[in-house]
Amino acid sequence: MRPPPMPSLHDLLYQRTRRVPVTQLLVIVNLLVFIAMLAGGAGLWHSSNSVQLAWGANFGPATQDGEWWRLGSAMFLHFGAVHLTLNLWALWDGGQLVERMYGHARFAGIYFASGLAGNLLSLIAHRGLAVSGGASGAIFGMYGALLVFLWRERRNLHPEEFRWFFWGAASFAGIALVLGLLVTGIDNAAHIGGFLAGILGGIVFARPIDVTKPVSRSSRLLAGCAFTFAIVILVSQIPVRAYRWSEEALARKEIGEFLRDDIAITQAWQSILDEGKQGNISFEELAGRIDTAVSDRYEESFEQLSDLPPNPALPSAATVEMLRHYAERRRDASRALAEGLRAHKPEQIRDALEMARQSRQLASPDRTEGDKPRQKNATEPGMAKPENEHQDK
Repeated sequence: MRPPPMPSLHDLLYQRTRRVPVTQLLVIVNLLVFIAMLAGGAGLWHSSNSVQLAWGANFGPATQDGEWWRLGSAMFLHFGAVHLTLNLWALWDGGQLVERMYGHARFAGIYFASGLAGNLLSLIAHRGLAVSGGASGAIFGMYGALLVFLWRERRNLHPEEFRWFFWGAASFAGIALVLGLLVTGIDNAAHIGGFLAGILGGIVFARPIDVTKPVSRSSRLLAGCAFTFAIVILVSQIPVRAYRWSEEALARKEIGEFLRDDIAITQAWQSILDEGKQGNISFEELAGRIDTAVSDRYEESFEQLSDLPPNPALPSAATVEMLRHYAERRRDASRALAEGLRAHKPEQIRDALEMARQSRQLASPDRTEGDKPRQKNATEPGMAKPENEHQDK
């Protein structure tokens, strides 16, 4: 008498868990976040670092400046439609299997633990100088847990079906990791960290098909200890932050405000000079208006720029110093002009106007962009760029 045929893996999993709400929710949330980012200024095919950072990308100076939640928020950010499509395809394709293998809560635990571990390793591997985001660290963890389940249940599956699923998943992970080594812009550190965390999570949260043969507590405990030890080691290796993101954000805010004020002050300056040429106002009145509309405002700007944290490591530090020097020169030129008008000294007036003209060269467009450190696949976060950008594909 023939033994009954082995049920297919799909049938086994569908019998124990019919619905996959966690996978569906993750796909929907990732899609909604991407749509919201598009509405907030992100590009369809490629997003700038400014948008990614505003939405919570993983970036050392920001993450290490008390914003550790970025290790989690970065899991839902994507750098373009291709990046999103690849990740959601892999999440939907593998998530349905893994959620049915482990159950809803355990699957969620594996997914988020893998994503957090991957982002932590990415922060360390890139010395905090990469702007990174994407779901692939968590997805690699999902596939690591998938391989653990298949290997443990290999005797309960048809040999051909086991080989198809196991080696298919292993090939997918292997090829993706190799591509991460060859293609610039792929964050392989997040992939590796997520994959290893998923393997350990698959052991800790093991849920055997045959409930009469439970997983030994020792293997769960050993895997849990290994995961905890790895996290402790990673935390101890977190690099010293290059600078505080809060200080850089403050500097960029002041730079933006100064550039806007400078346009208004320059317009006022030109208006006063034009009125002076018409001869409808006395030199004394002209000097008073220059003091109020130009000199005092540049003095205020100079003081505000001087009050910024004096950290030369800030990407905007050179821009701040250049604009501070520019404000000082414009203040001095306007003061000298006012004094020359009051003293009726044509030579001093000419020198002051020449000083003002020369000072304008300090704020030429190619310099007010600020220092922009090198990066792979560069995109701008405001006035300056972090050194690298890695997309989790």
